[in-house]
Parts: sequence; structure tokens; C-alpha cells
Amino acid sequence: MKKFYRLFLCFLICSVPIFICSPAVFGQSHQTVQDTTLKPQKKAPKQLKEVIIKDRRQQLRKEEEALNIEIVNSGFIQRNLGGSLMKSLERLPGIKTIGIGSGQSKPLIRGLGFNRVLVVDQGLKHEGQQWGADHGLEIDQFALGEVELIKGAASFRYGSDAIAGVIDLKPQSIPAKNSLGGSVNVLGKSNNKLYGSSVNLNGRQENWFFDARLTYQNYGDYRVPIDTIFVYDYAVKLQDRQLRNTAGRETAIHYTTGYIGQRFKSLVYLSNVYSKSGFFANAHGLEPRNVDEEMHDASSRDIQMPSQEVNHFKLINRTEYRVNAHQFFLDLGYQRNFRQEFSQYVNHGFMPPVYPDTMSIAPNLEREFDKQVYSFNLRDKLLFGKHEFTTGLSAEYQQNTINGWTFLVPSFKQVSAGIFAYDKYRINDDFLLHGALRYDFSHLHMFKYTDWFASKRTANAPAAFEKLVRSEDLSRTFHSLVWSAGLNYNLEQFSLKANVGKSFRMPIAKELGANGVNYHYFSFEKGDPRLDAEHSYQADLSLGWTADKWSVLLSPFYNYFPNYIYLNPTSRHDDYYGAGNQVFQYAQSKVLRYGGELQLKLKLLKTLTTSFSGEYLYARQLSGDKKGYTLPFSPPASALFNLSWSPVLNEHFQKTYFSIDYRLTSSQHNIVPPEKKTPGYGLIDLQIGTELWFQKQPVLVSLQAQNLMNTRYLNHTSFYRLIGLPESGRNLIISIKLPFNIPFHKS
Repeated sequence: MKKFYRLFLCFLICSVPIFICSPAVFGQSHQTVQDTTLKPQKKAPKQLKEVIIKDRRQQLRKEEEALNIEIVNSGFIQRNLGGSLMKSLERLPGIKTIGIGSGQSKPLIRGLGFNRVLVVDQGLKHEGQQWGADHGLEIDQFALGEVELIKGAASFRYGSDAIAGVIDLKPQSIPAKNSLGGSVNVLGKSNNKLYGSSVNLNGRQENWFFDARLTYQNYGDYRVPIDTIFVYDYAVKLQDRQLRNTAGRETAIHYTTGYIGQRFKSLVYLSNVYSKSGFFANAHGLEPRNVDEEMHDASSRDIQMPSQEVNHFKLINRTEYRVNAHQFFLDLGYQRNFRQEFSQYVNHGFMPPVYPDTMSIAPNLEREFDKQVYSFNLRDKLLFGKHEFTTGLSAEYQQNTINGWTFLVPSFKQVSAGIFAYDKYRINDDFLLHGALRYDFSHLHMFKYTDWFASKRTANAPAAFEKLVRSEDLSRTFHSLVWSAGLNYNLEQFSLKANVGKSFRMPIAKELGANGVNYHYFSFEKGDPRLDAEHSYQADLSLGWTADKWSVLLSPFYNYFPNYIYLNPTSRHDDYYGAGNQVFQYAQSKVLRYGGELQLKLKLLKTLTTSFSGEYLYARQLSGDKKGYTLPFSPPASALFNLSWSPVLNEHFQKTYFSIDYRLTSSQHNIVPPEKKTPGYGLIDLQIGTELWFQKQPVLVSLQAQNLMNTRYLNHTSFYRLIGLPESGRNLIISIKLPFNIPFHKS
């Protein structure tokens, strides 16, 4: 890893001087020509009226997109920085997170998460170990220029896993011609004593450009507003209200370079995101009592076992070519997600009491996952008449190997491919029709896994011992045909959007072949190799009205799964690999879901605005062992009230804002056993920011106070809510961004 960073820095240091010295940047020398013309007479100056140019790109995108869509830029992320990208986006209606600690979280769109939400980065699907609740996204939020949140059945365009929607991550804008500049971000948080920085340098000649970024964050154990928690009825006292061993480190590097022409554009993107973080020591493994609390409490910044290290490497080429009425897009990508979980060896079941010194696996390596992914996307957008016709072909190859002295998910290889056609037909300036059809194929091969130790198979003497097979060789092939149809009707003030469609999701290796203890849930999970591909039928509607001083947007949806895959708690208990853990079996059932979001915005004064956003979700299983119950991690109804003041101060303080949020979340009594009910709560957050001008350079300063009243509450979609652990206490966040431009002097 250190060698990789050194090579990157050497490459960056060498490339910048070459770029700076280029004649195309500084401009060619020119001769001075004497002005011999007559000087015109002086005329009285005239004051022109102010001309305001508005960028309607985002608005047009929303009006013409078939599904409900939210778009935010880097300014929104800067203003609402959380512990992770998903925490920063949680303010958007319809999106929640499954959180674990202060640095890891997974997205939920309208109550669906894990492999039902597709994350797209640089045009390709981001592939990590998405199946684990403790497996966050390996994304550097400082490197993003824009985020599109697409809600609804999006499989017709993106393929498997886009049942709930898509989070499409866009890069920073390409630098202007003949420019050199960048930015420096500095970040600090009070709750977990986080400090970090992100430094960006970019530049462009006429056609060639580069964009480089280095981000580093370091944080300690985070605090909760409680002194004692109960981990399965065992009282755990917290020193200074800190969750021991939840500290972490994150480092990310990004480098983009490419050629920009009038009809041809090709970019190469390289990134490497590395993180090391601890698991809450009292809530991991099967022995929560045997924790050396004195060792963990000696420092709030050290990372002891249990811990995890994750490295995500990404190399992507994006090419665009325009010829006549065609616009071709080609994306090629390689990703490697390398994840290790470390814990002291503890024997369970028939494991030997002392770890054998003959094992090739390190005694502290609990689990290891090594996933490599090769991706290919080809699209053609054709404009003819009133049609915008897009066809596409995609293919992906995955290989995931495992290691470690415990087993949960088998190694596997997977090949998938899909082809689609999508037509956007413009009847007139106000009326659009959408139609799409897609076919996908996927083949998954899982590999046999046998225990490295022998287990007792018979209760009567003479006892028979053998190494048990945890996962058999398995090959499954899946096919799916999905479709989508919709319309958009946009007037000057009124907008209507309607869409119906079918989405799908291939079962993942964990759902088909899991057979082991999940140390985060204190449960034994078993897959079902007979599971079918998951299908979803969804209808979305969006009604909006925009006036001079107010606007309203209502977005209801209806969703039906004929074969939803879920983890079903059973009455059985494991006899081989733990202390009688309850067995959870993957199963399928019919599921009905409906709900929606409501957004209101009101301009009270020229500089004073208020807004309201609310969301509601209802889910019910219509068949199976849990018929009549909802789904796990179903978020309760919530509402967000905001009041913002944007005063005009003087030329030294621009874009100043003062904002207060009040989030009201209802109780959640509609649960699936063994889930526990959670009470409702209210939170107050503050945001203050301004743009200072110093030495002709803007300095963006933003300050947040999250959970201002230090409220103790349980987030129903949080990972640690299962053991009654409340969310983080009061957190003050300061973020400073200094953009800079290096001036060029033409000789």
C-alpha cells in the first residue's frame, strides 16, 4: 500500500511541472503593435440592468427523467457533511441508512437496501461486499461533483439490483481550458474527535486535462448519550460514554486524466480507497463478557481487535463519441475489493481449544473476502424526429474468494450480461412518453467448502468425527425480462410524472450458500440454493406545482414482490458452531409495499424560506412463515421541518446562510420478530455557513451542530439498534474549503 502511494505521488509531482510549462497553458508570445488610430471621445457611462443567467440543467433532468429523481451537488454535501456519504445524503426524502459506528453506513431507498440499491460510480456499478450490514460504501464524498438519487424500478436501464433505485455518483466538473487550480478541504468533528483534509489539484490545456485528489481522515471512538448498555441482558458500562474500539482511519487517492474534443472524449479514472476501523468490542463475536475493557479504554484513538481493513481499487475508462445523430458511450472497468476482518481466535463447537500451528491461515484472520470485477458497458443514443432512442449492452465478470478460520459465504464466480432498448418520445414541448425493454442473463458458480476441523456426527458411542461440508459445489443460471413505461407532462407551473415497471434481482452467494455464524447478529445464517430470482412490480406517480413563492411535490408509489428474499428466524438452533445460536434461514414470500414522500417549500421573505418534507412506508408479507408481518429494518414515518435565512451582508461575506432543522420520527411498532419496537423522537440540527473573500480567493466555511440537544434515541434502521444502542450524541462539525486558481501570465 505505501509503495502504491509513493508511486502515485511521484507521478503527480512529475506531471504537474510538465503541464505548467506547456506553451498551450501560458499562451504563445506575441508582438506589440503600435496603436495609430484616433482615440474616440469619452462617453458618459451607462448603468445596465442586472442580468441573471440560471442553469436549468438539473430542472430539465428532473422534468424529462422517467422516474422520481433528486439531484444534489458538492455544495449540498459540504453543507450537510456526515460520517459517510450516505449519512450526508440522509436529509433527502426517501433515503435512510443502515449505520454501524461513525464511518460505515449503507443506503436504504424507501426501506429497501443491501443488494436492492445500486450504486453507480463513474458510469459503472460499484462492486464491494454489499451483503453485510457492517460493509459500508468505499466512496470518498469529497471527490464527488454531483449525486443523482433515482427512486423506483430502474432495472430496465441498470440491470440487476436496481429494484429500489439507483445512487448515481458524478465526478467533479472538467476544468476550464488553460486553467490550473484546485481546492483544500479541512474537516473537524467533536463527537469522535475527527480531523481530516482533502486536497485537490486540477488543470487543463486546450484538450488534455488532469484532476488529482488525496483525502485523509482520522477519528476516535464515538460517544453516545448513555452510560450503560445491555448486550443481550449483560450490562456493559461505557467509559466517558465512548463506544470502545470504534476508531478508524481512511485514506483515498483519485486521479483522472483524459482528452476532450468536440466530438470525442475519453477519460481514465483511477482511485484507491483504504479504511481501517474497529468493531464495538462488546458487540462482536460470541463472548461479549470476555472483553479487555481496560486495554480498550486506555486510548480512544487506537484500533484493537475486532477490526476490519478494506481496500477498494478502481480503474475505469469512459469514452464518448458523437457522429451524425448518434452518441456512443463505452465504459470499461476493473475493480478489486479486498476485505479482512480480524479477531482473536476463540474456539466454538468442535473447534480445537488451541489454534493449530500447522494452519496456513493467520490465527487473527477471522474472515477475508477478495472480489475482482471486470465490467463493460456500451450504449448508443440516437436522435431522430421526436425520438431519443437508446440501446445498450452490458457484461460483468466477478470472482470472489474467501479465507480465514471461520465460514459464512462461499467463494464464487459469476458472469452476467444484459441488453436493453429505451425510447423517449416527445409528443410536444410539454408531453413525453417513455418505454423500455431489457433482457438479462446470469450464471453463478459457488465452490465447495469443507471445515478445517472435525466435528462429532453421532451422539452414541463409538463417536464418529468428520470434517463437515459447509457449502457444496453449485451452479445456477438465471434469466429475466423486464420492462418500463411512463409519461411526463410539464406545464409552466404544473408537472406530472407516472411510471410502471418490472425490476429484478439475482440471488447473491450469501442467500444461496450461507452456512455459518454471523458474529454481528449472534445468529446462525443458512442459505437456500433453490431460491429464484427476485422480481418486483412498481408504480410511481409524481405531482408537482410551482408558484412564485411556494411549491409542492407529492410522490406516492406502490410495490409488489411475488418472491421477496428475506432472512427468516426459525425455531431451530445450531449445534455445531456456537452456543446454540438461533438459525436464520433465507426464504421467499409475497410482499406488498406502498408509501411516498411529500415536499413543501415556502418563501416567507426575500431572504427567509421554510420547507417541509415527509415520508411514509407500509410493508406487509403476504405469505410464508412471517405472513402478516412487515419487513426487517422498515423505517418509520418521519418529517423534516426547515427554516433558512440567507442575509445579504457585504462584499466580504457572501452566500451566508443560517438554517435550523427539526426532524420528527414516529415510533415503529410494526416489526418482525425478533426485532424490537423503537420509540419516536425529535432532533434539532443547525447549519451556519458563509463565503469569505481573502486575497481575492473565496473561503467556504460551514458549521453544523447535529443532535444539538444531545437526544438519546434509537434509529430503527441502525445496525446497533438490535442491541439497544442509541445513536451518536451531540456533534459539532466544522468544514473549511479553500478553492484556488493559479493565474497565468501570457508573455
